[in-house]
Amino acid sequence: MTLRVLLVDEDPERAATLRAALQAADYEVVTGLRMTTALTGKVRAEKPDVIIIDCKSPDRDTLEHISRITRDDPRAIVMFTQDKDQARMREALKAGVSAYVVDGLLAERVCPIVDMALARFEQWQAMRQELDQAHASLAERKIVERAKGIIMKQRQCNEEEAYRLLRKTAMDRNMRLPLVAESVLAMADLLT
Repeated sequence: MTLRVLLVDEDPERAATLRAALQAADYEVVTGLRMTTALTGKVRAEKPDVIIIDCKSPDRDTLEHISRITRDDPRAIVMFTQDKDQARMREALKAGVSAYVVDGLLAERVCPIVDMALARFEQWQAMRQELDQAHASLAERKIVERAKGIIMKQRQCNEEEAYRLLRKTAMDRNMRLPLVAESVLAMADLLT
C-alpha cells in the first residue's frame, strides 16, 4: 500500500528535497502547502495517511488547525521544527502531533520517522477507540441501573427480578437491553 502524504513547508527548496525523499521511498505526495491556513480543507479533500509539517516553530494557528484535524478527521502528523521549547512541544503533542522532531530534517531520516509516527498514531487510535467503547458501555450500564430502579419501585421487586424483567422484554422484542432500559426511562419521565 502506498502511503499518501500531505506536505506543508514554508520553504520551497526544503519542500522539494522532502518531496524527493518521500517519493524515492514510494510515498505518494498528494499535495504541498506553504502554510497551514488551508490544511483542514486539503485533508478533507485529499485524505492523506500522513501529514508532514515543516516549520521553524508551530504557531497558535497551526496548532489550532492540527487540533481541528485531530478532532474531526484524525491523521498521523509529523512535525519537523527548530523550536526546542518543552511547552511548545507539549502543546503540539496535545493538539495531535504524532512525532515532534527538532533539528532533524534529513532526507534519510524522514521515512523511519514517518513509519514511527504512523505506528504511534495507530496505537493512539486503538486506545481512543477502547476508551470510547468503555464510556459507551458505562453509559449503557447507568441507563440499565436507572431502569432497574424504576422497575423495582413500581413493581415492588428486588434488583434481580427487575433485571430479569428487562432482559426478558429485550429478548421478546429482539432489542438490546440498553434500548429497553431507555424506553423504561422515557415512559417514567412521561408519567411523572
